[in-house]
Amino acid sequence: MEIDAANVKLTDLASCGGCAAKYSAARLEQLLAGFVPVEAENLLVGLAPADDAAVYRLDDERALIFTLDFFPPIVDDPSDYGSIAATNALNDVFAMGGTPLLALSIAAFPEELPMEMLAQIFGAADEKVRASGALLAGGHTIRDDEPKYGLAVVGTVHPDGIWTKASAQPGDALFLTKPLGTGLIMTGYKQGQIGSQQLERAVGWMKTLNMAAAELLRRVKVNAVTDVTGFGLFGHVRELTDRSGVRARLESERFPAIDGALDLARKGVRTSGDPRNRDFAARHLTLKGVPDALVVLGYDPQTAGGLLVSLPAQQGPALEAEFAARRLFLRRIGSVEEGSGVLVD
Repeated sequence: MEIDAANVKLTDLASCGGCAAKYSAARLEQLLAGFVPVEAENLLVGLAPADDAAVYRLDDERALIFTLDFFPPIVDDPSDYGSIAATNALNDVFAMGGTPLLALSIAAFPEELPMEMLAQIFGAADEKVRASGALLAGGHTIRDDEPKYGLAVVGTVHPDGIWTKASAQPGDALFLTKPLGTGLIMTGYKQGQIGSQQLERAVGWMKTLNMAAAELLRRVKVNAVTDVTGFGLFGHVRELTDRSGVRARLESERFPAIDGALDLARKGVRTSGDPRNRDFAARHLTLKGVPDALVVLGYDPQTAGGLLVSLPAQQGPALEAEFAARRLFLRRIGSVEEGSGVLVD
């Protein structure tokens, strides 16, 4: 029997929401270490090393990007949930330098949820997929006590235009295309420590596709790209430096934060993903006088976060000017040098 939609809070049905629900990165490393990587001439990106998506070459001009992403509700509004989940999945295609082509829904819902709520989730996801230039063409739905929604996405990219997290070079500058703090904001709101204004800002960022940022990045020489999601800034920088064989030097005072996120960090708010992200990245970090709130921000799991971009430092000023002209967010947060690990000062 369906329950009244007015009495349903989606986040109450989930133990944790958004990308904070991701499996521990440290445990994931252990799990994947037991797999023998597939070797195939046309598998350009697979598990050796793993990246934001898999890429398979069709011919000299075309390659397919394959990715999937889904999670429990991070917000109560069904339309926002569908839009954020779709954005998060589509952004993996943009992180690889590609263009989304086709998407399929991955859905698990309690049978008691009102049909109107489910229709809003699917409808908002369909709108976001169309905004990316792709089509939502089907999917699969099962019964589950905890709601989950996301997409499997196929995209296209030129074989010579693939972005990975394994090619950062000494002398590069590091940039972010969205501010940090979605995990802190959502947790703080659920605990009643912030109001709807901060929530709306965070939701707005999570519903923003990385499409426009990727379009501008294709005009310059980019060495490495990934998107910042559940492993937090520090976890994703750690992946980039490890895969690229370099060291990152981050300037903590330049970390961009969504309004309210740092105040919540100072008040002791933490997400369920915070300890798992510390377990994954802490031993690879050297912190030099970094305020605790900025450390918390660096570990905060992001949902549908921005792109982390590594490109030759001399291209930075022109790129910043282009982003500013388009009224798109861009912040330099550090640099790449020889060595290993991540230095934060």
